[in-house]
Amino acid sequence: MLNTSRRNFALPLIGTAAFSASAVRSEEVPASPPQVTLGNTGIIMSRMGFGTGVKAGRKKSIMTRKGYAEFVGMFQHCYDRGITFFDLADWYGSHPYCREALRTIPRDNVSLLTKFWFRSDGNISALSVAQRKQSAKKALERFLEELNVEHVDMLLLHCLVKKNWVEEMQPYMDVFSKAKAEGKIRALGVSCHDFGAMETAAALSWVDIMLARLNPYGVKCDAEPAEVLALLKRAKANGKGIIGMKIYGEGQLVDKREQCMKYAQNCGALDAMTIGAVTPQEVDENLRLMAEYPAVSV
Repeated sequence: MLNTSRRNFALPLIGTAAFSASAVRSEEVPASPPQVTLGNTGIIMSRMGFGTGVKAGRKKSIMTRKGYAEFVGMFQHCYDRGITFFDLADWYGSHPYCREALRTIPRDNVSLLTKFWFRSDGNISALSVAQRKQSAKKALERFLEELNVEHVDMLLLHCLVKKNWVEEMQPYMDVFSKAKAEGKIRALGVSCHDFGAMETAAALSWVDIMLARLNPYGVKCDAEPAEVLALLKRAKANGKGIIGMKIYGEGQLVDKREQCMKYAQNCGALDAMTIGAVTPQEVDENLRLMAEYPAVSV
């Protein structure tokens, strides 16, 4: 089942109910995920990422509602399990919680991905180039302050939904390119919620990284799995780092998670994947599945 309509950008809870006690082998310590190099970026991080956007939007999520102790504890649990890729976003409100986690987690040991929610600017077409550039500059400065870091490893334009996005995004892109040259960002990219947007990204030299929706059933994806996979393989051939999302179809495929993980691991297009989780048991189950179905060479 495909869903190519305008998105609900919240990643639903994978489901503490769906992950039953019998399914989650909490007594076992799962193997750490492999470390991978993301495309041509030189960034080395875990193949599994901690997705912080569960039921997220307007700077709130399941985890922000749980409070600092539980959210920071999840970062620490992921790190202790070998997850060194943290998937953040301004829209999720996860920056301050990651900042607290970095009090005990060495910054140099993890790769931080965050996303710029340009829709906060309202009607973008009504803004001048200078206004858009100023917005991007202020946003990046705020991100670095909220995270208490000197740079972010990956910064994405968050949720592109149309094919012809470059002209509208160019002022933002120019600011982030300058920041990359200054060492404030290591790699740039996009998260796409539209097949045409992905097609544009796959051919664009500005894009170092693509965050794309992929699972074997086409749930919460932008085209049939075979079409998405073929496009991602072309992007990968162009040197893009490819990160998969919606691996469990935004929570709708939890009962088919083994098939989903096996597909993600065997598809030959993904450098890494991000999966949302709200309990340590969910993290451990995802890692168990990743170990059970080792990735083919990508």
